[in-house]
This record gives sequence, C-alpha cells and structure tokens, in this order.
Amino acid sequence: MSDSDKRGRRPILLIGGNGQIGWELHRLLQPLAAVVAPARSALDLGNADTIRRTVRDVLPGLVINAAAYTNVDAAEENEAEAMAINAVAPGVLAEECRRIGAALIHYSTDYVFDGLDPKAAAEPARRAYVETDPPRPLNVYGRSKLASEKAVRAVDVPHLILRTSWIYSRRGRNFLLTIQRLARERDELRIVDDQRGSPTWARLVAAATAAIIAQLSPAGGDMGAALSERSGLYHLSAADEASWFEFAAAIVANEVEAGDGSGSRLLPIPSSAYPTPAVRPAYSVLDNAAIEAAFGIRLPDWRRQLNLCLEP
Repeated sequence: MSDSDKRGRRPILLIGGNGQIGWELHRLLQPLAAVVAPARSALDLGNADTIRRTVRDVLPGLVINAAAYTNVDAAEENEAEAMAINAVAPGVLAEECRRIGAALIHYSTDYVFDGLDPKAAAEPARRAYVETDPPRPLNVYGRSKLASEKAVRAVDVPHLILRTSWIYSRRGRNFLLTIQRLARERDELRIVDDQRGSPTWARLVAAATAAIIAQLSPAGGDMGAALSERSGLYHLSAADEASWFEFAAAIVANEVEAGDGSGSRLLPIPSSAYPTPAVRPAYSVLDNAAIEAAFGIRLPDWRRQLNLCLEP
C-alpha cells in the first residue's frame, strides 16, 4: 500500500538507502515527502519480479536508485551479478515508473570512460569529459553502468541519470576510510599516482539531488511532469581533479593536523606497480557545466569537500 502523506503527495521510493549516497539521501529527503527505503534483504535487485512488486506496492511519485554493485575488481569475476544489479534492475525500475507515472533518478559513474581523448583514441584525455563524449568503459563495472544508462534512456520515462566520480564518505567501504586505517597501521603507503579523477563526498551528491527535487516539486506536485523538460544525463562531481596519491596525501595531512596520526610516508607509484583485476581509466574527470546550467548546482572543489567531510 502506498505511504502517501497527509497532503496526498506520493512517496519517494529510495533504493539503496544504506549505501554511501542513499544513507545521506534518506535523511535529506524527509522534508520533501514520505520516504520508503526497503532493506536490501527485502528487495533483491537481481529479481525483476521483486522489483516490480515493490514499486507497485509503494506507488511512488519518484524512484531514486542509489543501489549498485560497486566492487570494481570483484565485478570482473561476477559479471552476471554485476550486470543484473547495475544494468537490468534500472531498466525494470524505468519500466515500472512509466507504468505508474513516476519519475526516476539513477546514479552512474565516471568509469564509463576510458581515459583517452575522444578525438584521438590513442592519446590521453586532456580535458574533462562532457555528457556527449563517447563512453568506452574498460572494465565490467563500467560496462554494467553504461548499460544501465542505456536501459533507462530506452524507456519513455522522466528521468535523471547522474554520473558521479570517486565517491567517499565516513561510513561503509571507500578510499577515505581505507587510507585512514592504513595510515594508522603502516609507516609507508604506496599509492597510485597516474589515475586522475574528482574525489566527491557522498553527502554533497545527496544534497544536490535533494535540491534538484525541491526545485522540480516545491509543493509536492507531479515530479514526472516537472522533470520532463529537463530529463537526461548530467555529470555531478567535485570541481577540480586529483590523483589517488594526491587524495591520499590530503587525507593523511588532515589526520596529522587533527592529531589522529603521525603521518605515514607516501610513495607515488604507477598503476603498473599495483595490478588489479579491473583496469581503471587513467583520466575520468567530469565536466559539470550542464547540471549547473540546468539546475544551478555546482559542487565545491574536492579539497573543500574533504575538509567538510572530516570536520569534527
């Protein structure tokens, strides 16, 4: 049964409410509408029938899909599972949204790009990627997220696809928490310095999403109708760029300044010195001009975001 609020506003169905972005969204969406966030155990994204039943039971006005198979390396050996969760499930959600007249917000990734210049595929990229640049993912995770974008766009439903980059937070499993832990355990850390992206705090992605929803439906009106004119794909990441080494150095410096560590020695290394099952793009910085033009959304640079995240 639908959990519409007293004003007759249809609820928001939040999928992945315990993930990095989803956890932040759950809190931020409360003033906008009733939020239904089924636990992972109650909604198997690998089961299309379960997805359909959940959407039809809740009858939301907006579905936000913040769930994903995010273990980039494990996806190489678990391609079927990654594709089911990352590619098939969003398509089913889009179909159900169309069926009940709801809108859909779905998150994708900078890893849909290969890090090469779109105009000279043999050359490294030299500028941030825009939404119209051709995606060429290098790994299963990137391919599965690109497939999710195509699956959503293939359905005639009001939607936003938000590509993010290098997401971290103070909960869950992510680069920030890993570096904090290792810096307290080891005297020396070897960190890849030839992959560049834009470290982005999950809370600010969630806040930007909530701000867009509030713009489109300030009085709890029809989200689908409000979104129709601005449906599409947008990049949403921190301003500026860094390598994993630069990001790690900023994390360790913050730990030292806060008195939480003595400061591990950091050594920059090439990707070739740290082989992983999944190949990562050497450059995956996103250009965020389109979302600023459409919604007035501009996230701070990555260093400012890190400082905000680590504030006591």
